[in-house]
Amino acid sequence: MSPLSNAFAFQGGCHCGQLRMTFSTALDPASIIPRACDCSFCQKHGAAYVSDPAGQLSVVMQSPNALRRYRQGSNTAEFLLCDRCGVLVAVVFEHNACMYGAVNARSLEEPTGFASAVPASPQSLAPAEKVARWSQLWIPDVELVTSGT
Repeated sequence: MSPLSNAFAFQGGCHCGQLRMTFSTALDPASIIPRACDCSFCQKHGAAYVSDPAGQLSVVMQSPNALRRYRQGSNTAEFLLCDRCGVLVAVVFEHNACMYGAVNARSLEEPTGFASAVPASPQSLAPAEKVARWSQLWIPDVELVTSGT
């Protein structure tokens, strides 16, 4: 993962600090519109996702056991949560040997300057439609690393 030029680097992570992340994008923050998923899982976590198909996402775990992965609904995407404090930091899926991701904007440090969240309803899409949509909208450059490795 090489740094983006002219990029904004948004830092964030979970509450206890076991998961830290950096979302890098060249987009103007005011043009980034968080998508508040209306599924019951995301609603219970208060999640609203941001991404940039030309951006980058790095999630750093303090230990290999710090990350809990959870699948629900169509099992197409995998939610990334802290194993200790339970904060939902991002969601990922793999397609054609590429890991795509979207960041829970509410796990980023303030202020981000993003636009107001709008509702999104991926549960109304078939799994193949989700993959097609997410492949266009989500970050295709995602790395999950353990601190010190």
